[in-house]
Amino acid sequence: MTGPANGAPSGASAGPPTAEHPWPVRVVSMKVAQWIDRLGEVWVEGQITQLNRRGGGTAFLTLRDPSANVSLQVTCLPAVLDRSEVPLQEGTQVIVRGKFTYWAGRGSLSLRITEIRAVGIGELLARIKRLRQLLHAEGLFEPRLKRPLPFLPRTVGLVTARASAAERDVRSIAEGRWPDVRIRAEYATVQGPTAVPQLITALRALDADPEVDVIILARGGGSVEDLLPFSDEALCRAVHAARTPIVSAIGHEPDNPLCDHAADMRAATPTDAAKRVVPDVLAERERIAELRARAATALRGWVARESHALEALRSRPVFAHPMRIVDDRADDVARLLRDARRDVRRTVERESDGVRHLAARLTSLGPAATMARGYAVVQKVTPDGENPVVRSIEELAPGSQLRVRLPDGAAAAAVMGVTRITVRTEEAS
Repeated sequence: MTGPANGAPSGASAGPPTAEHPWPVRVVSMKVAQWIDRLGEVWVEGQITQLNRRGGGTAFLTLRDPSANVSLQVTCLPAVLDRSEVPLQEGTQVIVRGKFTYWAGRGSLSLRITEIRAVGIGELLARIKRLRQLLHAEGLFEPRLKRPLPFLPRTVGLVTARASAAERDVRSIAEGRWPDVRIRAEYATVQGPTAVPQLITALRALDADPEVDVIILARGGGSVEDLLPFSDEALCRAVHAARTPIVSAIGHEPDNPLCDHAADMRAATPTDAAKRVVPDVLAERERIAELRARAATALRGWVARESHALEALRSRPVFAHPMRIVDDRADDVARLLRDARRDVRRTVERESDGVRHLAARLTSLGPAATMARGYAVVQKVTPDGENPVVRSIEELAPGSQLRVRLPDGAAAAAVMGVTRITVRTEEAS
């Protein structure tokens, strides 16, 4: 200890305190603070029993030794708590790094920490959380990849521990719901370091069996450490890669290992898995009976409805007396038929008269009638045999051979000469 010359406050003696020369409280507090400050940073392990985030920028914790009734006050910035990978709460086992601080004004000692780490269960949960994020990012938990369970599986595969409560639950529930159900069990260790390889081997053996339509991965409840194999990355990938639909039934309702997310369906318990995989024969029979009754009712209703519609159609006049419309229209048809025949006869007679008139005109204007009045048709005989009709003396030369056609025959002639006839205009007009 130092006196006033070495920086001790006024009133402190150079030697150790005595009854005649005691130290003031401020001196004692200062010396305690100096001694504690020389301790430097320390690592401390304990369990959080109190956690208080105050609005003043300081968080207050109380660490307790689980093996002894000893507690320690801890302070830190709220950001130190926020950096923890595991949500901190009362009961969490942690390791903290910090430096002791003595508050002279209150005479209290506290640990000011700058780092906090969860240990034990908290560390396991943090590792599982990181793995969950990794597998989710890879798509192993994608809901659209989940396969539907078969309605009535031929064989149910079961991966569980030998002679376990989970196996008894699955068998009793499945056989009670459907007595003819077939269960093929593959046994494996469900906790400890050898659990994951055995679980994967059993799972692959059932997945390779073509008779197995669905697989139940079952285990009873346990601690986080006991259920740790079912959050193993290799097992999750094996569950995802299986071709057979898998139902994960691990632990109880609050338990949620990673294989629950990788499986095609999660069951709360092994009992629940058996109910989801195996249909209840009594319930299905009741359902079939109900569906048959509903189908019969619907069919009878449909037949009655169609019968009423048919009766309504048959009661219409056109169907009840189909010949009535023919009888009602028979007189009109006969009248129209008579009118049509009359009109046809009139038309034929009118056109026949027209034809006769045209024939008479053609006869009177034809060459035969003209020749009958004393005219003849003169044709010039040509070597090519065309024999054109002579229309002018300009076409004739002396000696030309002619054919004269008369009403009762034809005569051959020759041109001896031609005489031109002049027709006066007045006479022609």
